[in-house]
Amino acid sequence: MGSAWYNGTMRLPSPPQGHRTATRRRPVMQSIALLLLLSLGTAGAQTISNVKLFGKSLEAAFEAYEHFGSSAEPAELERVAAIGYLVAAHSDFREFPFSFYLIDMPEPNAFALPGGHIFITRGMLGLGLDDDMLACLLGHEIAHVTERHGTRMQKRAILLNILSQAALIGVLVGADDSPENPRDPYGYTGSRKGSLVQGTAAAGMVLSELLLRSHSRDFEDEADVVGQRLAAAAGFDPHGAHKLWELMNKRIPQAKTYGYWRTHPFSDRRMRAAEARGDELKIQEPKPAEDYRAISQKVLLEYAEQDNREVELRPFLEASALTAWPQGPRAERLRLASLERRSRVVMEKNPLDRDYGDLVRAYRAEIEAVRRLTPESAFVATLESEMTALREESEALYPQALAVWKEGIYQTPFLETFLSNYPTAEVVPEVALTLGNAYSRLGRQADGVRQYLRAVEANPQSEAGQQALAGLRNLAPVLDDLAALQELRDNIDDDALGTLAATRLAKVAGTYDNLEYGATYLRRYPEGEHAETVRNRLEALAQNLYGEVVLYQGLGDHVKALDRIQKILTLAPDSAAAESLRESTVYDA
Repeated sequence: MGSAWYNGTMRLPSPPQGHRTATRRRPVMQSIALLLLLSLGTAGAQTISNVKLFGKSLEAAFEAYEHFGSSAEPAELERVAAIGYLVAAHSDFREFPFSFYLIDMPEPNAFALPGGHIFITRGMLGLGLDDDMLACLLGHEIAHVTERHGTRMQKRAILLNILSQAALIGVLVGADDSPENPRDPYGYTGSRKGSLVQGTAAAGMVLSELLLRSHSRDFEDEADVVGQRLAAAAGFDPHGAHKLWELMNKRIPQAKTYGYWRTHPFSDRRMRAAEARGDELKIQEPKPAEDYRAISQKVLLEYAEQDNREVELRPFLEASALTAWPQGPRAERLRLASLERRSRVVMEKNPLDRDYGDLVRAYRAEIEAVRRLTPESAFVATLESEMTALREESEALYPQALAVWKEGIYQTPFLETFLSNYPTAEVVPEVALTLGNAYSRLGRQADGVRQYLRAVEANPQSEAGQQALAGLRNLAPVLDDLAALQELRDNIDDDALGTLAATRLAKVAGTYDNLEYGATYLRRYPEGEHAETVRNRLEALAQNLYGEVVLYQGLGDHVKALDRIQKILTLAPDSAAAESLRESTVYDA
Protein backbone atom coordinates (compact mmCIF):
# COMPACT_ATOMS: atom_id res chain seq x y z
CA MET A 1 0.00 0.00 0.00
CA GLY A 2 1.23 3.47 -0.81
CA SER A 3 1.85 5.97 1.90
CA ALA A 4 1.38 9.70 2.22
CA TRP A 5 2.43 12.42 4.64
CA TYR A 6 -0.66 14.12 5.99
CA ASN A 7 -0.65 17.81 6.67
CA GLY A 8 -2.83 20.01 8.84
CA THR A 9 -5.44 22.27 7.32
CA MET A 10 -8.53 24.30 8.15
CA ARG A 11 -12.14 24.45 7.08
CA LEU A 12 -13.08 26.63 4.16
CA PRO A 13 -14.77 29.76 5.48
CA SER A 14 -18.51 30.18 5.37
CA PRO A 15 -19.75 33.06 3.23
CA PRO A 16 -19.83 36.28 5.27
CA GLN A 17 -23.13 37.13 6.91
CA GLY A 18 -25.25 39.11 4.50
CA HIS A 19 -23.60 37.58 1.42
CA ARG A 20 -25.69 36.02 -1.29
CA THR A 21 -24.41 34.64 -4.57
CA ALA A 22 -27.52 35.56 -6.54
CA THR A 23 -26.84 39.30 -6.33
CA ARG A 24 -23.09 39.60 -6.48
CA ARG A 25 -22.08 38.90 -10.08
CA ARG A 26 -23.17 37.39 -13.38
CA PRO A 27 -25.52 34.40 -13.18
CA VAL A 28 -23.86 31.15 -12.21
CA MET A 29 -24.92 29.55 -15.49
CA GLN A 30 -22.92 32.06 -17.51
CA SER A 31 -19.88 31.78 -15.26
CA ILE A 32 -19.74 28.02 -15.47
CA ALA A 33 -20.64 27.73 -19.14
CA LEU A 34 -18.14 30.34 -20.28
CA LEU A 35 -15.23 28.61 -18.59
CA LEU A 36 -15.85 25.58 -20.78
CA LEU A 37 -15.63 27.70 -23.92
CA LEU A 38 -12.10 28.86 -23.15
CA SER A 39 -8.94 27.01 -24.09
CA LEU A 40 -5.91 26.17 -21.98
CA GLY A 41 -2.57 27.93 -22.36
CA THR A 42 0.84 26.46 -23.05
CA ALA A 43 2.87 24.39 -20.65
CA GLY A 44 5.73 25.79 -18.63
CA ALA A 45 6.72 26.55 -15.07
CA GLN A 46 3.88 26.22 -12.59
CA THR A 47 1.70 29.27 -13.01
CA ILE A 48 -1.76 30.31 -14.17
CA SER A 49 -1.27 30.17 -17.90
CA ASN A 50 -4.81 31.21 -18.81
CA VAL A 51 -6.10 33.71 -16.27
CA LYS A 52 -9.54 33.97 -17.85
CA LEU A 53 -10.17 30.23 -17.81
CA PHE A 54 -8.85 29.89 -14.28
CA GLY A 55 -11.11 32.70 -13.10
CA LYS A 56 -14.19 31.03 -14.57
CA SER A 57 -13.18 27.69 -13.11
CA LEU A 58 -12.64 29.32 -9.72
CA GLU A 59 -16.09 30.92 -9.80
CA ALA A 60 -17.64 27.59 -10.71
CA ALA A 61 -15.74 25.91 -7.86
CA PHE A 62 -17.02 28.55 -5.46
CA GLU A 63 -20.58 28.06 -6.72
CA ALA A 64 -20.27 24.29 -6.30
CA TYR A 65 -18.89 24.72 -2.79
CA GLU A 66 -21.72 27.08 -1.84
CA HIS A 67 -24.40 24.95 -3.50
CA PHE A 68 -23.42 21.59 -2.02
CA GLY A 69 -21.78 22.75 1.20
CA SER A 70 -18.57 21.54 2.82
CA SER A 71 -17.93 18.25 4.58
CA ALA A 72 -14.33 19.17 5.32
CA GLU A 73 -13.37 17.43 8.51
CA PRO A 74 -9.75 18.58 8.95
CA ALA A 75 -8.26 15.09 9.06
CA GLU A 76 -10.15 14.02 5.93
CA LEU A 77 -9.21 17.10 3.93
CA GLU A 78 -5.55 16.93 4.89
CA ARG A 79 -5.44 13.28 3.81
CA VAL A 80 -7.04 14.06 0.44
CA ALA A 81 -4.73 17.05 -0.08
CA ALA A 82 -1.60 15.14 0.90
CA ILE A 83 -2.32 12.30 -1.53
CA GLY A 84 -3.72 14.61 -4.20
CA TYR A 85 -0.71 16.93 -4.29
CA LEU A 86 1.71 14.02 -4.22
CA VAL A 87 -0.01 12.54 -7.28
CA ALA A 88 -0.33 15.92 -9.02
CA ALA A 89 3.37 16.68 -8.46
CA HIS A 90 4.23 13.71 -10.68
CA SER A 91 2.07 14.91 -13.55
CA ASP A 92 4.52 17.54 -14.84
CA PHE A 93 1.44 19.72 -15.35
CA ARG A 94 2.25 23.35 -14.54
CA GLU A 95 -0.49 25.32 -16.29
CA PHE A 96 -2.69 25.68 -13.20
CA PRO A 97 -2.28 24.99 -9.49
CA PHE A 98 -4.47 22.15 -8.24
CA SER A 99 -6.96 22.67 -5.39
CA PHE A 100 -8.84 19.95 -3.51
CA TYR A 101 -12.26 20.21 -1.84
CA LEU A 102 -14.60 17.95 0.10
CA ILE A 103 -18.31 18.62 -0.41
CA ASP A 104 -21.38 17.48 1.45
CA MET A 105 -23.01 15.10 -1.02
CA PRO A 106 -24.14 11.67 0.21
CA GLU A 107 -23.73 10.15 -3.27
CA PRO A 108 -20.24 8.71 -3.88
CA ASN A 109 -18.76 10.94 -6.55
CA ALA A 110 -15.74 12.93 -7.70
CA PHE A 111 -15.30 15.52 -10.44
CA ALA A 112 -12.81 18.04 -11.78
CA LEU A 113 -12.99 21.53 -13.27
CA PRO A 114 -10.61 22.56 -16.06
CA GLY A 115 -8.77 25.08 -13.84
CA GLY A 116 -7.47 22.35 -11.52
CA HIS A 117 -10.29 22.30 -8.95
CA ILE A 118 -10.89 18.72 -7.75
CA PHE A 119 -13.97 17.73 -5.72
CA ILE A 120 -14.55 14.58 -3.66
CA THR A 121 -17.91 13.94 -1.99
CA ARG A 122 -18.62 12.84 1.55
CA GLY A 123 -20.27 9.74 0.13
CA MET A 124 -17.12 8.73 -1.73
CA LEU A 125 -14.90 8.98 1.34
CA GLY A 126 -17.59 7.13 3.27
CA LEU A 127 -16.88 4.03 1.20
CA GLY A 128 -13.69 3.56 3.21
CA LEU A 129 -11.07 4.01 0.47
CA ASP A 130 -7.52 3.06 1.37
CA ASP A 131 -4.62 5.27 0.24
CA ASP A 132 -4.04 3.35 -2.99
CA MET A 133 -7.70 3.58 -4.00
CA LEU A 134 -7.82 7.27 -3.17
CA ALA A 135 -4.60 7.93 -5.10
CA CYS A 136 -5.99 6.24 -8.22
CA LEU A 137 -9.29 8.11 -7.87
CA LEU A 138 -7.53 11.46 -7.50
CA GLY A 139 -5.17 10.53 -10.31
CA HIS A 140 -8.18 9.94 -12.54
CA GLU A 141 -9.64 13.38 -11.75
CA ILE A 142 -6.26 15.08 -12.09
CA ALA A 143 -5.95 13.44 -15.51
CA HIS A 144 -9.21 15.04 -16.63
CA VAL A 145 -7.44 18.38 -16.03
CA THR A 146 -4.02 17.55 -17.45
CA GLU A 147 -5.58 16.04 -20.60
CA ARG A 148 -7.91 19.05 -21.00
CA HIS A 149 -11.10 17.01 -21.03
CA GLY A 150 -13.17 19.83 -19.53
CA THR A 151 -12.59 22.08 -22.52
CA ARG A 152 -12.78 19.32 -25.13
CA MET A 153 -16.02 17.61 -24.05
CA GLN A 154 -18.69 20.28 -24.35
CA LYS A 155 -20.57 20.90 -27.55
CA ARG A 156 -21.46 24.46 -28.39
CA ALA A 157 -25.15 23.63 -28.76
CA ILE A 158 -25.30 22.53 -25.12
CA LEU A 159 -23.67 25.71 -23.88
CA LEU A 160 -25.90 27.97 -25.95
CA ASN A 161 -28.94 26.12 -24.64
CA ILE A 162 -27.79 26.64 -21.06
CA LEU A 163 -27.22 30.34 -21.61
CA SER A 164 -30.71 30.70 -23.06
CA GLN A 165 -32.13 28.83 -20.08
CA ALA A 166 -30.19 31.13 -17.77
CA ALA A 167 -31.68 34.17 -19.45
CA LEU A 168 -35.16 32.67 -19.19
CA ILE A 169 -34.77 31.94 -15.49
CA GLY A 170 -33.44 35.43 -14.86
CA VAL A 171 -36.45 36.98 -16.60
CA LEU A 172 -38.92 34.79 -14.74
CA VAL A 173 -37.37 35.45 -11.36
CA GLY A 174 -37.02 39.12 -12.11
CA ALA A 175 -40.75 39.27 -12.82
CA ASP A 176 -41.35 38.22 -9.23
CA ASP A 177 -39.15 41.03 -7.89
CA SER A 178 -41.12 44.15 -7.12
CA PRO A 179 -40.83 47.47 -5.26
CA GLU A 180 -42.90 45.92 -2.50
CA ASN A 181 -40.03 43.55 -1.82
CA PRO A 182 -36.97 45.71 -1.04
CA ARG A 183 -33.49 44.38 -0.41
CA ASP A 184 -33.49 42.50 2.86
CA PRO A 185 -30.64 42.38 5.43
CA TYR A 186 -29.20 39.25 3.81
CA GLY A 187 -28.51 40.85 0.48
CA TYR A 188 -31.45 39.67 -1.61
CA THR A 189 -32.86 42.04 -4.18
CA GLY A 190 -36.63 41.92 -4.42
CA SER A 191 -38.46 38.73 -3.56
CA ARG A 192 -36.56 36.44 -1.23
CA LYS A 193 -38.48 33.53 -2.69
CA GLY A 194 -37.60 34.49 -6.23
CA SER A 195 -33.91 34.87 -5.43
CA LEU A 196 -33.84 31.52 -3.70
CA VAL A 197 -35.30 29.94 -6.81
CA GLN A 198 -32.68 31.61 -8.96
CA GLY A 199 -29.79 30.76 -6.69
CA THR A 200 -30.74 27.17 -5.95
CA ALA A 201 -32.81 25.77 -8.78
CA ALA A 202 -30.78 27.35 -11.56
CA ALA A 203 -27.46 26.53 -9.91
CA GLY A 204 -28.65 22.98 -9.29
CA MET A 205 -29.51 22.44 -12.92
CA VAL A 206 -26.31 23.87 -14.28
CA LEU A 207 -23.97 22.31 -11.74
CA SER A 208 -25.56 18.94 -12.34
CA GLU A 209 -25.25 19.24 -16.09
CA LEU A 210 -21.85 20.88 -16.46
CA LEU A 211 -19.86 19.88 -13.39
CA LEU A 212 -21.24 16.37 -13.08
CA ARG A 213 -21.82 15.61 -16.74
CA SER A 214 -20.45 12.29 -17.94
CA HIS A 215 -17.24 12.27 -19.91
CA SER A 216 -17.03 10.31 -23.13
CA ARG A 217 -15.74 6.75 -23.16
CA ASP A 218 -12.46 7.88 -24.72
CA PHE A 219 -11.91 10.52 -22.03
CA GLU A 220 -12.72 8.07 -19.25
CA ASP A 221 -10.31 5.52 -20.68
CA GLU A 222 -7.60 8.15 -21.02
CA ALA A 223 -8.14 9.33 -17.44
CA ASP A 224 -7.97 5.73 -16.22
CA VAL A 225 -4.62 5.18 -17.94
CA VAL A 226 -3.05 8.47 -16.88
CA GLY A 227 -4.47 8.29 -13.35
CA GLN A 228 -3.04 4.84 -12.64
CA ARG A 229 0.33 5.87 -14.05
CA LEU A 230 0.42 8.98 -11.86
CA ALA A 231 -0.55 6.98 -8.76
CA ALA A 232 2.26 4.48 -9.39
CA ALA A 233 4.77 7.27 -10.01
CA ALA A 234 3.76 8.83 -6.68
CA GLY A 235 4.51 5.59 -4.80
CA PHE A 236 1.01 4.08 -4.64
CA ASP A 237 -0.09 0.65 -5.79
CA PRO A 238 -1.81 1.02 -9.19
CA HIS A 239 -3.95 -1.99 -8.30
CA GLY A 240 -5.83 0.53 -6.18
CA ALA A 241 -7.88 1.36 -9.28
CA HIS A 242 -9.12 -2.22 -9.62
CA LYS A 243 -9.78 -2.41 -5.88
CA LEU A 244 -11.76 0.81 -6.14
CA TRP A 245 -13.95 -0.65 -8.89
CA GLU A 246 -14.53 -3.79 -6.86
CA LEU A 247 -15.46 -1.82 -3.77
CA MET A 248 -17.88 0.40 -5.65
CA ASN A 249 -19.44 -2.63 -7.33
CA LYS A 250 -20.30 -3.96 -3.89
CA ARG A 251 -21.38 -0.69 -2.33
CA ILE A 252 -22.98 1.41 -5.10
CA PRO A 253 -26.00 0.52 -7.24
CA GLN A 254 -24.99 0.39 -10.89
CA ALA A 255 -27.77 2.70 -11.99
CA LYS A 256 -26.80 5.34 -14.53
CA THR A 257 -28.61 8.01 -12.54
CA TYR A 258 -26.75 7.30 -9.31
CA GLY A 259 -23.57 8.92 -8.05
CA TYR A 260 -20.29 7.87 -9.61
CA TRP A 261 -21.86 5.67 -12.27
CA ARG A 262 -23.74 8.67 -13.68
CA THR A 263 -20.62 10.75 -14.15
CA HIS A 264 -18.08 7.99 -14.77
CA PRO A 265 -19.81 5.29 -16.85
CA PHE A 266 -18.90 1.82 -15.64
CA SER A 267 -18.05 -1.21 -17.73
CA ASP A 268 -16.47 -4.59 -17.07
CA ARG A 269 -13.98 -3.75 -19.81
CA ARG A 270 -12.67 -0.77 -17.84
CA MET A 271 -12.37 -2.89 -14.73
CA ARG A 272 -10.39 -5.60 -16.54
CA ALA A 273 -8.18 -2.97 -18.18
CA ALA A 274 -7.43 -1.42 -14.79
CA GLU A 275 -6.42 -4.82 -13.43
CA ALA A 276 -4.13 -5.47 -16.41
CA ARG A 277 -2.44 -2.09 -16.11
CA GLY A 278 -1.91 -2.69 -12.40
CA ASP A 279 0.14 -5.76 -13.27
CA GLU A 280 2.25 -3.81 -15.78
CA LEU A 281 2.96 -0.66 -13.79
CA LYS A 282 5.65 -0.61 -11.13
CA ILE A 283 5.42 1.37 -7.92
CA GLN A 284 8.04 4.13 -8.10
CA GLU A 285 9.99 5.89 -5.39
CA PRO A 286 8.08 9.19 -5.18
CA LYS A 287 9.75 12.57 -5.27
CA PRO A 288 8.88 14.95 -2.42
CA ALA A 289 5.85 17.14 -2.98
CA GLU A 290 6.65 19.89 -0.45
CA ASP A 291 8.09 22.33 -2.98
CA TYR A 292 5.26 21.66 -5.40
CA ARG A 293 2.70 22.39 -2.68
CA ALA A 294 4.48 25.55 -1.56
CA ILE A 295 4.59 26.84 -5.15
CA SER A 296 0.90 26.01 -5.58
CA GLN A 297 0.17 28.07 -2.50
CA LYS A 298 2.26 30.96 -3.79
CA VAL A 299 0.52 30.98 -7.18
CA LEU A 300 -2.94 30.91 -5.58
CA LEU A 301 -2.07 33.78 -3.26
CA GLU A 302 -0.56 35.89 -6.03
CA TYR A 303 -3.79 35.45 -7.96
CA ALA A 304 -5.86 36.38 -4.89
CA GLU A 305 -3.81 39.51 -4.21
CA GLN A 306 -4.26 41.09 -7.63
CA ASP A 307 -6.25 44.31 -7.45
CA ASN A 308 -9.11 43.14 -9.66
CA ARG A 309 -10.00 40.06 -7.62
CA GLU A 310 -13.50 40.01 -6.19
CA VAL A 311 -13.39 40.52 -2.43
CA GLU A 312 -15.76 37.68 -1.60
CA LEU A 313 -13.60 35.13 -3.46
CA ARG A 314 -10.46 35.95 -1.49
CA PRO A 315 -11.30 33.93 1.65
CA PHE A 316 -12.12 30.96 -0.58
CA LEU A 317 -8.82 31.34 -2.45
CA GLU A 318 -6.86 31.80 0.76
CA ALA A 319 -8.39 28.68 2.28
CA SER A 320 -7.44 26.78 -0.89
CA ALA A 321 -3.90 28.13 -0.56
CA LEU A 322 -3.74 26.98 3.05
CA THR A 323 -4.85 23.49 2.06
CA ALA A 324 -2.14 23.50 -0.61
CA TRP A 325 0.63 24.08 1.95
CA PRO A 326 -0.45 24.28 5.60
CA GLN A 327 2.81 25.22 7.30
CA GLY A 328 5.32 28.05 7.29
CA PRO A 329 4.94 31.85 7.57
CA ARG A 330 2.41 32.16 4.75
CA ALA A 331 0.21 29.45 6.24
CA GLU A 332 0.35 31.11 9.65
CA ARG A 333 -0.72 34.43 8.14
CA LEU A 334 -3.60 32.69 6.37
CA ARG A 335 -4.76 31.01 9.56
CA LEU A 336 -4.62 34.27 11.46
CA ALA A 337 -6.45 36.18 8.71
CA SER A 338 -9.25 33.62 8.70
CA LEU A 339 -9.61 33.77 12.47
CA GLU A 340 -9.60 37.57 12.40
CA ARG A 341 -12.39 37.61 9.81
CA ARG A 342 -14.50 35.38 12.02
CA SER A 343 -13.68 37.49 15.05
CA ARG A 344 -14.72 40.72 13.33
CA VAL A 345 -18.13 39.29 12.49
CA VAL A 346 -18.64 38.22 16.11
CA MET A 347 -17.35 41.43 17.70
CA GLU A 348 -19.65 43.61 15.60
CA LYS A 349 -22.57 42.19 17.59
CA ASN A 350 -23.82 43.28 20.99
CA PRO A 351 -21.76 41.67 23.80
CA LEU A 352 -24.43 39.15 24.88
CA ASP A 353 -25.03 38.15 21.25
CA ARG A 354 -21.40 37.20 20.63
CA ASP A 355 -20.73 33.51 20.10
CA TYR A 356 -17.38 33.24 21.85
CA GLY A 357 -17.76 29.49 22.02
CA ASP A 358 -17.61 29.15 18.24
CA LEU A 359 -14.55 31.40 18.09
CA VAL A 360 -12.75 29.46 20.81
CA ARG A 361 -13.42 26.19 18.97
CA ALA A 362 -12.01 27.70 15.77
CA TYR A 363 -8.85 28.82 17.60
CA ARG A 364 -8.49 25.43 19.24
CA ALA A 365 -8.69 23.67 15.85
CA GLU A 366 -5.95 25.88 14.43
CA ILE A 367 -3.75 25.39 17.50
CA GLU A 368 -4.06 21.62 17.15
CA ALA A 369 -3.19 21.78 13.44
CA VAL A 370 -0.11 23.98 13.97
CA ARG A 371 1.07 21.98 16.96
CA ARG A 372 0.82 18.78 14.93
CA LEU A 373 2.76 20.22 11.99
CA THR A 374 5.29 22.54 13.61
CA PRO A 375 5.09 22.16 17.39
CA GLU A 376 8.09 24.43 17.89
CA SER A 377 6.40 27.34 16.12
CA ALA A 378 5.93 30.49 18.19
CA PHE A 379 2.61 30.88 16.40
CA VAL A 380 1.08 28.33 18.79
CA ALA A 381 1.72 30.67 21.71
CA THR A 382 0.21 33.57 19.76
CA LEU A 383 -2.99 31.65 19.11
CA GLU A 384 -3.17 30.36 22.67
CA SER A 385 -2.83 33.89 24.01
CA GLU A 386 -5.65 35.17 21.80
CA MET A 387 -7.87 32.21 22.69
CA THR A 388 -7.28 32.82 26.39
CA ALA A 389 -8.28 36.46 25.95
CA LEU A 390 -11.51 35.39 24.26
CA ARG A 391 -12.32 32.99 27.09
CA GLU A 392 -11.70 35.67 29.69
CA GLU A 393 -13.88 38.15 27.83
CA SER A 394 -16.66 35.57 27.62
CA GLU A 395 -16.42 34.68 31.31
CA ALA A 396 -16.54 38.36 32.23
CA LEU A 397 -19.93 38.55 30.52
CA TYR A 398 -21.33 35.48 32.30
CA PRO A 399 -22.96 37.38 35.20
CA GLN A 400 -24.85 39.56 32.70
CA ALA A 401 -25.91 36.54 30.64
CA LEU A 402 -27.04 34.71 33.75
CA ALA A 403 -29.06 37.73 34.87
CA VAL A 404 -30.84 37.87 31.50
CA TRP A 405 -31.60 34.15 31.80
CA LYS A 406 -33.05 34.53 35.28
CA GLU A 407 -35.16 37.51 34.24
CA GLY A 408 -36.80 35.32 31.61
CA ILE A 409 -36.87 38.00 28.91
CA TYR A 410 -34.89 36.71 25.92
CA GLN A 411 -35.19 35.33 22.41
CA THR A 412 -34.13 31.99 20.97
CA PRO A 413 -30.73 33.28 19.66
CA PHE A 414 -29.78 34.26 23.21
CA LEU A 415 -30.35 30.67 24.40
CA GLU A 416 -28.28 29.30 21.53
CA THR A 417 -25.40 31.66 22.26
CA PHE A 418 -25.58 30.99 26.00
CA LEU A 419 -25.19 27.22 25.50
CA SER A 420 -22.33 27.76 23.05
CA ASN A 421 -20.47 30.11 25.40
CA TYR A 422 -21.13 28.31 28.70
CA PRO A 423 -21.53 24.58 27.91
CA THR A 424 -20.68 23.49 31.48
CA ALA A 425 -22.73 26.07 33.37
CA GLU A 426 -24.94 24.79 36.17
CA VAL A 427 -28.08 26.04 34.43
CA VAL A 428 -27.40 24.17 31.15
CA PRO A 429 -30.22 21.61 31.70
CA GLU A 430 -32.77 24.38 32.21
CA VAL A 431 -31.51 26.42 29.24
CA ALA A 432 -31.41 23.38 26.97
CA LEU A 433 -34.95 22.43 28.01
CA THR A 434 -36.20 25.94 27.25
CA LEU A 435 -34.45 25.96 23.88
CA GLY A 436 -35.90 22.54 23.08
CA ASN A 437 -39.38 23.88 23.86
CA ALA A 438 -38.75 26.88 21.61
CA TYR A 439 -37.58 24.70 18.72
CA SER A 440 -40.62 22.45 19.13
CA ARG A 441 -42.96 25.43 18.89
CA LEU A 442 -41.13 26.61 15.76
CA GLY A 443 -41.53 23.21 14.12
CA ARG A 444 -37.79 22.47 14.27
CA GLN A 445 -38.29 18.95 15.45
CA ALA A 446 -34.75 17.64 15.05
CA ASP A 447 -33.28 20.63 16.88
CA GLY A 448 -35.86 20.26 19.62
CA VAL A 449 -34.99 16.60 20.14
CA ARG A 450 -31.29 17.46 20.23
CA GLN A 451 -31.77 20.03 23.00
CA TYR A 452 -34.04 17.76 25.03
CA LEU A 453 -31.36 15.08 24.80
CA ARG A 454 -28.77 17.63 25.93
CA ALA A 455 -30.85 18.53 28.98
CA VAL A 456 -31.23 14.85 29.89
CA GLU A 457 -27.52 14.16 29.39
CA ALA A 458 -26.43 17.21 31.43
CA ASN A 459 -28.38 16.12 34.51
CA PRO A 460 -30.92 13.32 34.03
CA GLN A 461 -32.11 13.49 37.66
CA SER A 462 -32.75 17.23 37.68
CA GLU A 463 -36.22 18.66 37.28
CA ALA A 464 -35.23 20.02 33.85
CA GLY A 465 -33.83 16.64 32.82
CA GLN A 466 -37.04 14.89 33.83
CA GLN A 467 -39.16 17.49 32.01
CA ALA A 468 -37.04 17.04 28.88
CA LEU A 469 -37.54 13.28 29.11
CA ALA A 470 -41.29 13.84 29.38
CA GLY A 471 -41.11 16.16 26.37
CA LEU A 472 -39.40 13.45 24.35
CA ARG A 473 -42.07 10.92 25.33
CA ASN A 474 -44.74 13.33 24.15
CA LEU A 475 -42.91 14.14 20.91
CA ALA A 476 -41.93 10.64 19.79
CA PRO A 477 -45.42 9.38 18.81
CA VAL A 478 -46.09 12.44 16.62
CA LEU A 479 -42.62 13.21 15.21
CA ASP A 480 -42.43 13.32 11.41
CA ASP A 481 -38.76 14.32 11.17
CA LEU A 482 -37.01 11.07 10.26
CA ALA A 483 -33.54 12.23 11.31
CA ALA A 484 -34.88 13.39 14.67
CA LEU A 485 -36.46 9.99 15.28
CA GLN A 486 -33.24 8.19 14.35
CA GLU A 487 -31.20 10.45 16.63
CA LEU A 488 -33.63 9.90 19.49
CA ARG A 489 -33.52 6.17 19.01
CA ASP A 490 -29.73 6.10 18.86
CA ASN A 491 -28.98 8.42 21.78
CA ILE A 492 -31.60 7.95 24.48
CA ASP A 493 -30.76 5.70 27.42
CA ASP A 494 -34.37 4.69 27.96
CA ASP A 495 -35.56 1.41 26.44
CA ALA A 496 -39.24 2.34 26.33
CA LEU A 497 -38.58 5.68 24.66
CA GLY A 498 -36.11 4.11 22.25
CA THR A 499 -38.71 1.53 21.22
CA LEU A 500 -41.32 4.27 20.80
CA ALA A 501 -38.99 6.20 18.49
CA ALA A 502 -38.11 3.08 16.49
CA THR A 503 -41.77 2.21 15.99
CA ARG A 504 -42.62 5.71 14.83
CA LEU A 505 -39.62 5.80 12.47
CA ALA A 506 -40.62 2.53 10.83
CA LYS A 507 -44.12 3.92 10.26
CA VAL A 508 -43.25 7.31 8.77
CA ALA A 509 -40.26 6.13 6.68
CA GLY A 510 -42.63 5.18 3.88
CA THR A 511 -45.39 7.74 4.45
CA TYR A 512 -43.73 11.12 5.13
CA ASP A 513 -44.78 14.06 2.94
CA ASN A 514 -41.92 16.54 3.39
CA LEU A 515 -39.03 16.07 0.93
CA GLU A 516 -36.66 17.80 3.31
CA TYR A 517 -37.23 15.12 5.95
CA GLY A 518 -36.26 12.40 3.49
CA ALA A 519 -33.27 14.29 2.11
CA THR A 520 -31.93 15.07 5.60
CA TYR A 521 -32.32 11.48 6.74
CA LEU A 522 -30.45 10.14 3.71
CA ARG A 523 -27.70 12.72 4.13
CA ARG A 524 -27.14 11.79 7.77
CA TYR A 525 -27.93 8.08 7.59
CA PRO A 526 -27.22 6.96 4.00
CA GLU A 527 -26.96 3.34 5.11
CA GLY A 528 -29.61 3.40 7.84
CA GLU A 529 -31.97 0.46 8.12
CA HIS A 530 -34.80 2.51 6.62
CA ALA A 531 -32.70 4.24 3.93
CA GLU A 532 -34.19 2.25 1.04
CA THR A 533 -37.77 2.89 2.17
CA VAL A 534 -37.02 6.59 2.66
CA ARG A 535 -35.36 6.78 -0.76
CA ASN A 536 -38.34 5.16 -2.48
CA ARG A 537 -40.73 7.58 -0.80
CA LEU A 538 -38.51 10.52 -1.78
CA GLU A 539 -38.63 9.29 -5.37
CA ALA A 540 -42.43 9.23 -5.31
CA LEU A 541 -42.69 12.69 -3.75
CA ALA A 542 -40.29 14.12 -6.32
CA GLN A 543 -42.34 12.61 -9.13
CA ASN A 544 -45.47 14.24 -7.72
CA LEU A 545 -43.70 17.58 -7.70
CA TYR A 546 -42.59 17.02 -11.28
CA GLY A 547 -46.24 16.68 -12.21
CA GLU A 548 -46.87 20.04 -10.57
CA VAL A 549 -43.99 21.54 -12.56
CA VAL A 550 -45.63 20.43 -15.80
CA LEU A 551 -49.00 21.71 -14.62
CA TYR A 552 -47.74 25.17 -13.62
CA GLN A 553 -45.68 25.50 -16.78
CA GLY A 554 -48.83 24.78 -18.76
CA LEU A 555 -50.71 27.43 -16.81
CA GLY A 556 -47.92 29.95 -17.32
CA ASP A 557 -47.19 30.22 -13.58
CA HIS A 558 -43.40 30.04 -13.92
CA VAL A 559 -42.59 31.14 -10.39
CA LYS A 560 -44.47 28.20 -8.87
CA ALA A 561 -42.95 25.87 -11.45
CA LEU A 562 -39.44 27.04 -10.59
CA ASP A 563 -40.19 26.67 -6.88
CA ARG A 564 -40.98 22.97 -7.48
CA ILE A 565 -37.89 22.61 -9.65
CA GLN A 566 -35.78 24.02 -6.82
CA LYS A 567 -37.16 21.46 -4.37
CA ILE A 568 -36.60 18.53 -6.70
CA LEU A 569 -33.04 19.47 -7.67
CA THR A 570 -32.01 20.40 -4.14
CA LEU A 571 -33.70 17.65 -2.14
CA ALA A 572 -33.95 14.79 -4.65
CA PRO A 573 -31.10 15.36 -7.13
CA ASP A 574 -30.79 11.66 -8.04
CA SER A 575 -34.48 11.04 -8.58
CA ALA A 576 -36.03 10.21 -11.93
CA ALA A 577 -37.84 13.55 -11.68
CA ALA A 578 -34.53 15.42 -11.42
CA GLU A 579 -33.18 13.48 -14.38
CA SER A 580 -36.25 14.44 -16.40
CA LEU A 581 -35.72 18.11 -15.51
CA ARG A 582 -32.11 17.99 -16.61
CA GLU A 583 -32.96 16.23 -19.85
CA SER A 584 -35.59 18.86 -20.63
CA THR A 585 -33.15 21.67 -19.88
CA VAL A 586 -30.04 20.60 -21.80
CA TYR A 587 -30.04 18.90 -25.18
CA ASP A 588 -27.10 17.20 -26.78
CA ALA A 589 -26.19 18.16 -30.30
